[in-house]
Amino acid sequence: MQAAILTQFGAPLTVREVPEPEAGGGEVLVEVLATCVAPYAAEVFSGERNYPLVPPVVPGTGGVGRVVHVGPDATRLRAGDLVWCDSTVRSRDDALTPDITLQGWSSRGGGGARLARYLHDGSFAELMRVPTENVFPLPAAAGDDPARWAALSVHLIPYGGLLAGGLAAGETLLVSGATGNLGSSAVAVALAMGAGRVVAPGRNLAALDLLADRFGPRVRPVPLTGDEADDRAAMSAAADGPIDMVIDLLPPSAPSSAARTAAMTVREYGRVVLMGGVGMLGGDDLALPYPWIMRNSITVRGQWMYPRTANVGIIRLITSGTLDLAPERVRSFGLNAVNDAVTYAASHGGPFDRTALIPPTR
Repeated sequence: MQAAILTQFGAPLTVREVPEPEAGGGEVLVEVLATCVAPYAAEVFSGERNYPLVPPVVPGTGGVGRVVHVGPDATRLRAGDLVWCDSTVRSRDDALTPDITLQGWSSRGGGGARLARYLHDGSFAELMRVPTENVFPLPAAAGDDPARWAALSVHLIPYGGLLAGGLAAGETLLVSGATGNLGSSAVAVALAMGAGRVVAPGRNLAALDLLADRFGPRVRPVPLTGDEADDRAAMSAAADGPIDMVIDLLPPSAPSSAARTAAMTVREYGRVVLMGGVGMLGGDDLALPYPWIMRNSITVRGQWMYPRTANVGIIRLITSGTLDLAPERVRSFGLNAVNDAVTYAASHGGPFDRTALIPPTR
């Protein structure tokens, strides 16, 4: 089959023929129809993000595809089924604290690295081998535009954070990093889940205007100045009432002060969910005042990725039309143009910009 290979960090991806993967028990072989190229993919492939990928590797985080072959333990999946392939793979031998790898992308700890050595390759290829429990049926409509549905890899991440924080219908949410690719997704997903109001702070005024135009008065844009006291006051004022929950999706380049400013707008007994990259590239750690957390009974929770059931939930939100993919700007590239796709994604990482890779059909 054809696949895009990261041969070494800092080198362009190479498209070449490689052996087809073989799926065994507990696995599904899927023909990849479309996969999303993350805006920060270039940073991963250059080595800037220090991700624990081991070249040579086929990168790529999940995708939309068709089942080619199922293992003997699959009871509902069939060859020909249109499916979503989730890249978040968990070890099966520890139900309480499973090791995790993001297939074709990253991993956590020694156990995750060991899992990644087995499930090494991702979705920048014609075929992909996926654990059975990571394959989810899609509605027939997804087959009409698989490139658009490949954005599941983006929307699943903030959805997992919103589930972790227990966002309830009618609540007010503040999205720290709202003008970014993941942050703008969090705005859309939160509204689809029934949030009454979403406070959207950011420095990119054009992106703030886009959010306001798309979602109307339920979104409250807040231009940031960089002054902690002033920005906190502006965010609190925009909420026009208590902020029930804050989700942070700031990138590694953001200062920890920005995450702290947003987090400390939350009301007494409020929740703060941390999902961004602050401090991951050597910046200052996030410092929150102990007395403020304790005396206000604040819940602060970290969340990496999402539970398996989130895949079903986000597919339902899209299928029902509650989360509308139609306004998203999708640019598709063939597999042979993978390096062009990576470059394009890096310069088009704003709200609802999607870059898709379309392997050749077999």
